[in-house]
Amino acid sequence: MNYYQLVQEIQNYTENTFSAADVNTFIEQAEQRIYNTVQFPSLRKNVTGTVTTSNPYLSAPIDYLSSYSLAAYSTASTTATGSSGSNSIVVANSSGIAAGQNVTGTGIGAGAVVYSISGTTVTLSVVNYASVSGTVNFQGPYQYLLNKDVNFIREAFPYPGVTGFPTHYAIFGPQYSLPNELSFMMGPTPDQNYSVELHYFFYPTSIIPGIITGLSNIAAPGSAYTNGTYYNQALTGGTGSGATATIIVAGGSITSVTLQSGGYGYVVGDSLSISIGTGSGFAINVSSINQSTGRTWLGDNYDPVLLYSSLVEAYTFMKGEQDIVALYNQKYTEALEQAKRLGDALERMDAYRSGQYRQAVT
Repeated sequence: MNYYQLVQEIQNYTENTFSAADVNTFIEQAEQRIYNTVQFPSLRKNVTGTVTTSNPYLSAPIDYLSSYSLAAYSTASTTATGSSGSNSIVVANSSGIAAGQNVTGTGIGAGAVVYSISGTTVTLSVVNYASVSGTVNFQGPYQYLLNKDVNFIREAFPYPGVTGFPTHYAIFGPQYSLPNELSFMMGPTPDQNYSVELHYFFYPTSIIPGIITGLSNIAAPGSAYTNGTYYNQALTGGTGSGATATIIVAGGSITSVTLQSGGYGYVVGDSLSISIGTGSGFAINVSSINQSTGRTWLGDNYDPVLLYSSLVEAYTFMKGEQDIVALYNQKYTEALEQAKRLGDALERMDAYRSGQYRQAVT
């Protein structure tokens, strides 16, 4: 079931015609309700980043909801030389290289691991299959951090100036520069730069097509606008509707645009404008959207739960008869039980640990 079929079915079942804005709200609420109840593996995402020396904080991705796992590992990269058939190489810089790290690069044997280090000479566990030249990369083993409360981190590692390899992390709170987004706190404070890999839950792409996810640089700043900061301003033009942004005007021209709501029905390249006072001439283009097909994994693979959840939202909005609301909710619960069997059971049979919150259908 794609978006357009879903909208038609919502209107057929309820025998009512809704505005596009209202029906999209029903669908968004339904998707979030489902995604917060069934944790399909498709709701998990992997990203990599870096924690830096003497900085215990790490910014979470903007679509982060909750953690599945967080791992840290050491990395180093330098140029090196070595002879074919030898099990040693000479590196330009041995900083960050440690015994036990995996080694890759031109001429390095498969599965090579650092055995020992003496100055700039690195002895490997296997011989080089060819002459070593160019960049060689070193990576330590993944070490998974334990998720704890901030108070635990503060008590276990009371002195931020005492550094080491991070072993624990906690959700610390909003980021300074992005108050709507979260950040993590490491314990202990990293003693050097480490690579990290975060496996986390997020809301996948909505079935509603054409939601703006990115805007280009301002194409034309316009003129004669009144200076100030304007919140929740409607962006006009293009093929869609409903997009809003925070606008900053300085010197009579628009200098900053921060997307607040992506609206729906837009295409990449749409030129958008705004109406503020007597100003004119502003233009900005849509650089990216969520998707254009109106199709998602949930709609393609298990649409009953999406349909009945949307109907519960729609009929509640209509203030419909309680017995019909109860019927739709019962059908949603039945569909949800089957979805949980798939997402929380069949797709997790090989898991050696839970790694996720478990909630029974009620």
